[in-house]
Amino acid sequence: MEVPWKLPHIILPKPASSSMRPQGAVRRGAIKSTLKEELQEKSDGSSEKGDEVGEEKLSPEEESASEPVNLEVIGTNTGPTMFRLPSQDSLSGENTVSEEMLAEEARKKSKEEEAAAKERAAQRQQLAIEELVQSERNYLRMLQICSVDIRSSLQQLQPPLANLDRLFLYIEDVMEVSSRLLSLLDRRPSGEPQFLQTLCDSFLSLSSDIEAAYKEYLAYYNQISIVENSYKQKEALWNEIVRIIKASAPEVNASSLSFFLVMPVQRIARYPLLLQTIQKHTDTSHPAFKLLEKTALTSIALNCRINEYKRFREVADKYKKTETLTIKDKINRLNPHSIAKKTARFSQQLKHETGIKPKLVDEEFDAFEGFFNILEHGILVLLENVETYLLHLQRFLDCRTEEFDLDMDGEKSPICYKEITTALRQWILPTFEKRMRTLIHKPLCALRDLLVGPRNLIRKRLDKLLDFEMIESKSTLSYDEQAVANTYRTINTLLLNELPRFNGLALQMIWSMLGTFSCMHKDLAADMEQLFQSFAQQLPHSHLHPSAFWEWAESAVLESAKKLQTVCQNVEDTLNAPVVQPLSPSSQRRLKQLTDKHGSGKIYQVASTVVGSRDLDLNLARGELVAILSEADTRGDKRRWLVDAGGRRGYAPSSKLIRYHQAMEDPPPSPHLIVPLDVTGKRRHSYTPESQPMPMRVVRQPYFQLRHWSSLPGRTSLHHCLWFLPWLRALSGWPGAWSGPYSSSSYLWTTLCGNTEPIYPL
Repeated sequence: MEVPWKLPHIILPKPASSSMRPQGAVRRGAIKSTLKEELQEKSDGSSEKGDEVGEEKLSPEEESASEPVNLEVIGTNTGPTMFRLPSQDSLSGENTVSEEMLAEEARKKSKEEEAAAKERAAQRQQLAIEELVQSERNYLRMLQICSVDIRSSLQQLQPPLANLDRLFLYIEDVMEVSSRLLSLLDRRPSGEPQFLQTLCDSFLSLSSDIEAAYKEYLAYYNQISIVENSYKQKEALWNEIVRIIKASAPEVNASSLSFFLVMPVQRIARYPLLLQTIQKHTDTSHPAFKLLEKTALTSIALNCRINEYKRFREVADKYKKTETLTIKDKINRLNPHSIAKKTARFSQQLKHETGIKPKLVDEEFDAFEGFFNILEHGILVLLENVETYLLHLQRFLDCRTEEFDLDMDGEKSPICYKEITTALRQWILPTFEKRMRTLIHKPLCALRDLLVGPRNLIRKRLDKLLDFEMIESKSTLSYDEQAVANTYRTINTLLLNELPRFNGLALQMIWSMLGTFSCMHKDLAADMEQLFQSFAQQLPHSHLHPSAFWEWAESAVLESAKKLQTVCQNVEDTLNAPVVQPLSPSSQRRLKQLTDKHGSGKIYQVASTVVGSRDLDLNLARGELVAILSEADTRGDKRRWLVDAGGRRGYAPSSKLIRYHQAMEDPPPSPHLIVPLDVTGKRRHSYTPESQPMPMRVVRQPYFQLRHWSSLPGRTSLHHCLWFLPWLRALSGWPGAWSGPYSSSSYLWTTLCGNTEPIYPL
């Protein structure tokens, strides 16, 4: 067994010039320098304090560095030799305590810094929240000043401003949604921890309403600028507007309406910035952090959709407007570029029609377009029918039959008829017509005008589709070609989104108007029923049973319709009778010549002027006499007759030839009339149909003729029943002078002797 060998203690003096320090001091200095660097980044004061503490601890150790060091050699026969300092154990213990103290102090400083950082973040978060709420209040107050105070002052200007209502269009919707947002935020104080949750919930719940209000305002903002610029063109008017603005809002020093009207455009873009600022100063461990992040993303997406909608509206406004151009303006617009573009479109369309190149088909759009075409046709037909209905109603109101004196004042039926028709024409029907124009005709006209925009967009889409098909196959597009492709995609997307909505709303309006039309007629029937019930007891057939009454009414209407048809037929026959014209001497000679040559049965007269358009056709004047040689031409066409015009022979259309009849002398006068002996009938020639016309008598003494072509029932036994008697003479102006039948004087007009035109009584 080997005994370990142990060296005796060796004292090694340290040279004076040596700067070596004990091992424990070296380690302690290294730890001190490391901690010093970490603490210096956090706080300069704490690092200086650490340096002082380190120096105080190192000073006694540096003093002991000049003392001799005792080394103890430890080794074995087989292992390496090791040297151990006598103070190494005590120094290692001191180093451990110092490290723990410094680490604890560093952890404490770190916690304090984290707490301070959290406190500063919370303060900044609170400031950002207060800024959002307070700026929303100021924003709403400015809009109220603009839309209430300034607008009311502008409305009082004389003369009134043109397009003033268009200047403030859609601003009420923006104010309403902003007011609702503030009312939701005021439910909880902004200093409470749960206010951030309330803010996010309020914004998310109103996001759709905010988008709907702001997108319409932003899309219309260009028109607002145009109206304001039109005011600036008139210097005196603009100075007055600026004066009103400064008087209404002196605290903001505004000098134009755009100072207020541009605020919604700026506000909607500021929501994402404010929400992102709040999110930046909110700890990720906060309960509402996820909801706040969702709210910020929603505000960004909301702005993107509004911008896209604004872009779509600009394209739609550009292409849906209808321009009324003269031929000169259209010619002035022609240039090589437009001619080349239209030629390329025509070539592309021709390729589609001939099948050379397939057409790009969009079944979804084709379905929407087909429904729109059907809807447009239905709206136009309905509007035409409503206008015709109103025209007939107006003509009925203009025919005031109750104002005529029928000389039947003693009977109840005419009195009831007058009162009923007076009430209908003065109250019931005018009210119905006014409602009809307001509730049916005016909305239909507005709907017809709205059809112009979609129709122009559909046509422009077809043009852009032809342009797009020509560049679709290209791998790389130029700047202009990319613009063409973007325009087509924009119009196509706009129509796919908006055309179904337009079709649905238009169809809903049509159904609503048809329902209103039915309700109006129901109200009209109720008013008329109430009116007739007040006179029902006075009418002769009011005691009848409903079935018997309707049977009587039907028979009375049919009988009256037959009488009216007979009167209309008599009037038509009388009006269509040819005018009596005497023959000239030359016509008389031709008549004698043709009669001697062909006989009186083949003599015809030309009803209207004939202008020949084919070979062997004759040119004949109206009233000219001809003789029929053949009732067909050489090809057997019975529409062209061969005629003899007194030496000229040719063809004339059979539809313009009527048989000539020589007028007969007047029949003997009535035995009741006194006709002088020296009056003889005058022979007249006329071209008439087969039926014999009623002759016109010429008398010398005044006679009378009926004014009304209707049956006049006699009210007494002395009243004569007349039905379109041609002539009668008044024997006396007083009933006592005549014992025969009587007739009402209001139904007669005077005809003087020798005058064939009636003279109406005053």
